[in-house]
Amino acid sequence: MANTFFDPGDQRAAKVHDLFSRIAPRYDLINDLQSFGLHRHWKRRVVQLARPEHGQRALDLCCGTGDLALELARRGMQVTGVDFTEPMLAVAAKRSCAPDAEAPATAPHVSRFTFHASPHFVRADAQRLPFPDNSFDIVTVGYGLRNLAHWEIGLREMKRVAKPHGRLVVLDFGKPDNALWRGLYFGYLQMFVPCLGRIFCGSASAYGYILESLKHYPAQQGVAAQMRELGLVGLQIINLLGGMMSINYGEKG
Repeated sequence: MANTFFDPGDQRAAKVHDLFSRIAPRYDLINDLQSFGLHRHWKRRVVQLARPEHGQRALDLCCGTGDLALELARRGMQVTGVDFTEPMLAVAAKRSCAPDAEAPATAPHVSRFTFHASPHFVRADAQRLPFPDNSFDIVTVGYGLRNLAHWEIGLREMKRVAKPHGRLVVLDFGKPDNALWRGLYFGYLQMFVPCLGRIFCGSASAYGYILESLKHYPAQQGVAAQMRELGLVGLQIINLLGGMMSINYGEKG
């Protein structure tokens, strides 16, 4: 049975926009529930791998409600978050103005109630970024590359806007190499996660979309191969939970 929100063709962007507009109010809650809170740890791993330095520039693509953008800002970076879904950006902007309960009070560059500098959020298409070449020291994307109509173009744009020696980091759902583990994982995405969508968003398809989109996405190995083809260096694949989640890392040579 086809998923309401997945279209591999010309309607992909419109369908994805409708999906994330619908789930924006409950997006953070369901992320916590479906990952048992682990997504927060994985996003901190992304930031650690990116090696943020105070005052450098970072771009977070498909920023959603702003988790990665806000974490980078806590490290003293000048951060731009990009998404093409207005309701997600509205949540991100609201969060950037709220008290920062997660920041340690003893951090040298952040108080408990303010970021060093709030991220700047921009509505734009990750496949046609409105930034010049060689603009950012770090370019990240968390759970977004898989949702693009042409993920390869999104990765190419990440490289284009990165400065020489800039760090590119991609976090997304993965495909475990172990067939049994992959079967259990896909079963979880097929049976349990859509139930969360039905309960909290009134639509099982809204979260059944994850598995459908993952089936059409080459995951960590495909992203690594494309990074290699683009001439990125220092490539790494970090498998999480046996490859259920993954981080791809590369640097602009």
